[in-house]
Amino acid sequence: MTATEWITDIALVLIVFRQLREGRLDRKTFLLPLAIVAFVGYSYLDSFPTDGNDLVLIGALTAVGAALGIAGGIYTRIRSLDGDLLIKAGAVSAVLWIVGMGARMGFQTWVQHGGGADDVARFSLAHHITGQQAWVTAFVLMALTEVVTRVATIYIRSRQAAETAGTRPVLGTTV
Repeated sequence: MTATEWITDIALVLIVFRQLREGRLDRKTFLLPLAIVAFVGYSYLDSFPTDGNDLVLIGALTAVGAALGIAGGIYTRIRSLDGDLLIKAGAVSAVLWIVGMGARMGFQTWVQHGGGADDVARFSLAHHITGQQAWVTAFVLMALTEVVTRVATIYIRSRQAAETAGTRPVLGTTV
């Protein structure tokens, strides 16, 4: 893994650690993780392989990312206090986030430094996965989907919390 990959993964993990302490829900809550994943997507999604079972791999890992993201967003507490919305990631949310990010980091480290490259090559051959780019795309989309669905879930829940509490939503106005 490159230094940029480590920094990006650690930054995404730190976002949730920052939310372990209750804090004000603001624009940064939404924009910072989305900016990071936009950078990651731009940096790593050079192509979208569709041969063999590449789409099955990509779809499966994207679905795992969506499930982790939605669950993480659901297990994040949002409440109103003195006209502000507050956010606090629960233990389950933090664990799900770390499992998702850690699985990707662990897989990449195992393949690059732990002797897993031959195992992945054999698996890919046996399951008609056409190459390294399929794995890169699948894991990047897993990460992007986890972040986007978590942020979207928090956004939807924050709108509901704002409406219930009679406060202004963080982003935009209610319709």
